[in-house]
Amino acid sequence: MLPGGSATPPPFCFLYSLTMEFAMHHYRSLICTTLLLLASSQALAQMPRLELTAGFHRIEAEVAADQANRMQGLMHRRSMPANQGMLFVFTQADRHCMWMRNTLLPLSVAFLDEQGRILNIEDMKPETETNHCATGPARFALEMNLGWFSSKGLKPGLRIGGIEKSPRPQ
Repeated sequence: MLPGGSATPPPFCFLYSLTMEFAMHHYRSLICTTLLLLASSQALAQMPRLELTAGFHRIEAEVAADQANRMQGLMHRRSMPANQGMLFVFTQADRHCMWMRNTLLPLSVAFLDEQGRILNIEDMKPETETNHCATGPARFALEMNLGWFSSKGLKPGLRIGGIEKSPRPQ
């Protein structure tokens, strides 16, 4: 029995209850989304960095040496500074392929052999699932802004320096 002797609540109580449920649901969703974003930004922040060289050009590369970081790659990034990129370290040399799902930046990827020599360079369009594959057994892939390699005159056969300092893949 409610105050005033009525057995049924007034209609505004039902609306208040629905509004509170709706608000709590959105509040929980907001908290979960915030926690996920913090976790993913911390994972990105924890990627090691490595200085590489291509001829006399200096590259500051984030290193994706474990499966989670290799899967994340450069997804969802809106920009990347000049002369920065991402080095993917694979567990074994193979004809690895890359794609651009959820990747907003146009990129060029150089597939590298065990010694860091460029096997081939592929240009990749944003948000596509086209496979871009190494022409031979690649142990590494280096992603840079679109056209970076060609603008520097870098071609297959050139050795990328500093690869030997990359962390062991996991």
